Amino acid sequence: MSSPNHDLAVRMAELARLTASPRNVDEVLADVTAAAVEMIPGTDTCGVLLIGKGGKFESLFGTSDLIYKLDALQEECGEGPCIEAAVDELIVRTDDFTTERRWPNYSRAAAELGVRSGMSFKLYTTATTAGALNLFGLKPHAFDGESEAIGSVLAAHAAAAILASRHGEQLESALNTRDTIGQAKGVIMERFNVDALRAFEMLRELSQTSNIRLVDIATRVIETRGD
Repeated sequence: MSSPNHDLAVRMAELARLTASPRNVDEVLADVTAAAVEMIPGTDTCGVLLIGKGGKFESLFGTSDLIYKLDALQEECGEGPCIEAAVDELIVRTDDFTTERRWPNYSRAAAELGVRSGMSFKLYTTATTAGALNLFGLKPHAFDGESEAIGSVLAAHAAAAILASRHGEQLESALNTRDTIGQAKGVIMERFNVDALRAFEMLRELSQTSNIRLVDIATRVIETRGD
């Protein structure tokens, strides 16, 4: 019979392999939230909260409807552990929402829903978006130091998937931009009988004088190809 520590190590290794493989970020985050409920005792529901520019909330990958209610309460109250973890702290833990004083309005509302414990982990923060992995329990003092350790590893997996996805999107965008500019240079070279360097200079000059992004200028040039 295997020990709990052995089972945990095996599950962590399995999750690491899944995260490292080329998969959709949504699949990874869904796996992470499910793993949190499975691997961290006292976790009754788990999800990911993203806070966008202007304070727009997006509640994702909830393992039950309760997580969406709790995230909606934080948006309504303008306070709560998930917000604090996403924006400021690395880990935010609440042992009992009935006695929690950091977010009085949210804590009271969460307790009324039967939620007593919470634990939130920062995923990442950029200039436009912040995110947190959030766990909640229906019993007080559901989480301890070991819970934080396991949750930190799960949050690291989630953050890695998000960052890899963002890098992939940025790389794809950069490649598309380069291709668009290359096509526009070809149009200008043919139309004005100039070399590649002069074609690029013409694009850049037009971008600067019109105060329009280079890639947008390039797109317009391509659209005039048949004119």
